Order: sequence, then structure tokens, then C-alpha cells
Amino acid sequence: MKASMRARLEQLSRRLTEIDALLAQPDIASDRDQFRKLSQERAELEPVTTAFNAYVEAEQGRLSAQELLSDPEMKALAQQEIQECRERMETLEGELQVLLLPRDPDDGRSVYLEIRAGTGGDESALFSADLLRMYLRYAESRGWRTSLVSASESELGGYKEVIARIEGEGVYGRLKFESGAHRVQRVPVTETQGRVHTSACTVAVMPEADEAGEIVIQPSDLRIDTFRASGAGGQHINKTDSAVRITHLPTGLVVECQDDRSQHRNRDKAMQVLAARLKDKEQRERQSKEAAQRKSLVGSGDRSERIRTYNFPQGRMTDHRINLTLYKLSAIMEGDLDELTGALLAEHQAEQLAALGEDL
Repeated sequence: MKASMRARLEQLSRRLTEIDALLAQPDIASDRDQFRKLSQERAELEPVTTAFNAYVEAEQGRLSAQELLSDPEMKALAQQEIQECRERMETLEGELQVLLLPRDPDDGRSVYLEIRAGTGGDESALFSADLLRMYLRYAESRGWRTSLVSASESELGGYKEVIARIEGEGVYGRLKFESGAHRVQRVPVTETQGRVHTSACTVAVMPEADEAGEIVIQPSDLRIDTFRASGAGGQHINKTDSAVRITHLPTGLVVECQDDRSQHRNRDKAMQVLAARLKDKEQRERQSKEAAQRKSLVGSGDRSERIRTYNFPQGRMTDHRINLTLYKLSAIMEGDLDELTGALLAEHQAEQLAALGEDL
């Protein structure tokens, strides 16, 4: 283990001891915000310290066994103990490297999933609906909660644009690499001669903004319009101006919400989506600056980048960023995304480890 890595681990171990002492103080226990922050920091440090303690224990076991090598009767046993301790130390060092990787503070957040139809007209809108179903099924398999925030339907039943909220622990950390252009190759339902068409949709996965004023939106920066909602909803929805359109004047971002009969609830939903979009905009600008310094394969955040192709005639899905091809498209479209998201996360961690190696 590098000396710099060991020094960092020893520093984190000392910090954990400090936090335990602080949490035992009555004035800290009575301060809810401070207690929550320290508890969260402790939860992040504990697995690192536990693994480091196990590494030190294996290291001490190896040193103790080396002292027995001079004893002819104990030599064979000592050699076996040394080998086992070395293997244990190698495994733990690998685990510690991953645990030391910089944490994305947004990984634990819920998200707003936005899918927009792109090139391909009605077929693109139908594929938007297929992608939404894929993500909702995946969310269901992981025990996350989902709700539809807004939807603009196409004539054939797909979506020109749809926004869903996916709520749960670690949603953004698992879905953040889904942002980008998704291309589909298949025979559209409108195609009479059986020809394969290529269409595309854009997916944006935006972490939910913190309610505690993380994104400050000035009322003077907003133009809020109300109008009568279109589409299904019965007589009530056509008689009242329940739909809300919010324009953020400094950025030009526009959010519409008309899925609820209550104008007030539509406005709240639209404000939440606007905050998430503004946070996402800041995040992508920061990522583009970082990418100029160090190219990231899977985390560039570029919406225009074609990240994936779904080829229905061949039953395959290809993620172009990591050159991964899976011949189980039907299962993927049913929400079986663990292998894919796991591979993207592993590639991201490999990039981080390479960068960590340069820094340590």
C-alpha cells in the first residue's frame, strides 16, 4: 500500500474517533442538523475504517508469522499464514481503493427522468413510451417509487415529452449514466413494407434539488402562465385554467405541467422540475469543464451524445461508451437493466481508480 494512501486512511480513522466523541456530547445531540450531518459522515467513514482495521490486522498477522520462519517446526505453518495474510491484504487494498473514491453527493438522491422524442416522428414518440416503461419496470424491481409528473402525448399513443419522478435510495447513482441520445432500429408499426427505420430519443436524468434552498429561484426571474389543459381529463379539465407553464427568463428554460386538476399542485410540480433542470444545467456545465481537463468516458453528461442503440431485428443492445453489446433486448425492455447499469458503474469506478492512482 502506498504511504499516501495509508496516511489518508489513518486520517479518516482519526476522524471517525472524533465524530464518535462529538456525537456523545449533549449539545450536539440536541442540535438536529449538526447531529444529522455528523451521523451521515460517520455512516460514510465506518465501512472505510472497518476495512482498514481488517487490513492492519492482516498485516500484523503476516509480521507475526514472519517471526516464526526461523523455527523449523513452525516454518511450513508460518509460510501458509503469510500467504493467506498477503492475499487478504491484496483483497482489502482493492476494496479500500474503491471506498476512497470521491463520492458524488447526488448519488443518493431521487431523480426526475425526462424523455423527449427526437428524429423519427411518431416512431420516436412510441419509443419514448417504450423507454419510459423500461425505466418504470426497472424502478419497480428495485423497490423505488414512481409517479408521472407531466406528459405530452402523440397521436399514436407515444410521448413527445414525458417526465417521471423516481423516488428511492441511490436512484441517481444507479441511473445517472442513462442521460444522452438513445437510438432505436426497428420496423415501425406505420411501416407497410417491413423496412427497418432508425429513430432517436433523448433521456435526461436529473437529481432532485434539495428543498433547503440548494437552487435559489428568484420570483422576478419567472413568467408563469396558466391555460386550459389539453387531452384526457373530462369536462372539468377543459373548463378551468389548471395547466401551468413556467418560463425561467435568465436561462430560457420552460416547464409545463397539466396532469393534475389543481393549478396549485401543477405549479408545485413545475417548480420542482425547474429546480431539477437548473441543478442539472449547473452540473453539466461543471462536468464539461472537468472533461476539458480529464476526459470521462461514461460521465460527460452530453445530451447530444449517442450513448446506446437498441436493434430490435437482431435482438441486441449496444452501449457505445463502453463497447458493451447484450443480446437480450426483450429482457432489457422489460426493465432488466442491472447488468448494464452495473457495467457502466464499474467502468466509471475504473476511471476514478486510474485518476486516484495519479493523485495518491
